[in-house]
Amino acid sequence: MEQLVKLVPLSSDILIYLAIDISIAVLLLFAIRSLSGMFTKISVRQELGEKDNFAFGISMAGRMLSLTIVLSAVVGRHTYLGFEGAALGMLLFGTIGILLVKFGRFAHDKVVLNRLDKDQMISEKNVSVALVDASSAVASAIIIKSIIDWADGADANTLIAILSGSMVVLAILLLTTRVYEQRYARNNQNNSFQKTLCKGQIALAIQHSGTLIGTAIVVSSAGSVIEYTPDAYVSNITGWFIVGTGFSLLLIVLSSIAKHIVLSGVNWKTEVDLQHNVGIASIEFVLSIGLAMLINGLFAS
Repeated sequence: MEQLVKLVPLSSDILIYLAIDISIAVLLLFAIRSLSGMFTKISVRQELGEKDNFAFGISMAGRMLSLTIVLSAVVGRHTYLGFEGAALGMLLFGTIGILLVKFGRFAHDKVVLNRLDKDQMISEKNVSVALVDASSAVASAIIIKSIIDWADGADANTLIAILSGSMVVLAILLLTTRVYEQRYARNNQNNSFQKTLCKGQIALAIQHSGTLIGTAIVVSSAGSVIEYTPDAYVSNITGWFIVGTGFSLLLIVLSSIAKHIVLSGVNWKTEVDLQHNVGIASIEFVLSIGLAMLINGLFAS
């Protein structure tokens, strides 16, 4: 058997740590499900089971996926502390992950998408707004995960780095959305991007979702080129912001070039903005994420 399959030696306690981490992760996922309706006084059961509110389900799925992305950076991080230490570490960082996702969504609603009432739109089954909401949560989680992976350790300095990194997340997502809004207004006689989302423009939501997630992936590459210094609080956060912003602008330029090449002969701006062409928007979605993965792979190697 050893001649057919050669396995990497694993600790005999790996299954116990796996059971601990998975159990806590499932409990945290249930907690975020419960919290989804607590603060807005919305019944998850009614929205999903009775009203068949697809938009609410998409938004909730985005939040749950964002949490699992954050938790994936925590699983197995504290095994050297023993069973109790691993459980406490998973619970602590997992709870911080929930709070950061919650804070990120709140800040995104109030600062980034400040011209629409997201909760009202989702309650009215607006799938476009729900897609952008879910994508922003996933994008935030991708960057937070990369910061957790980058900030080695489990002490106060690590927590400070992770918390300050959440500010970077908001700043970069704000910058990305504002650039996208300006482009949309310039190409559509100063029409509002956010108001168009409220009208249910799914193609536009798909296109922007790709931009958000692609930006998050490429920003996560910053962890490969920035050196982590536990007590260098200012340089850590400015480093992430400067390098992350630079990578974001690089992705915008490369995506524009790729669209002109791949979609040559097609007026892709008009197709998405005016024709609501979901197919073209899906191609742009893939191009943004695909190019970001290529950049990420290059710097991670």
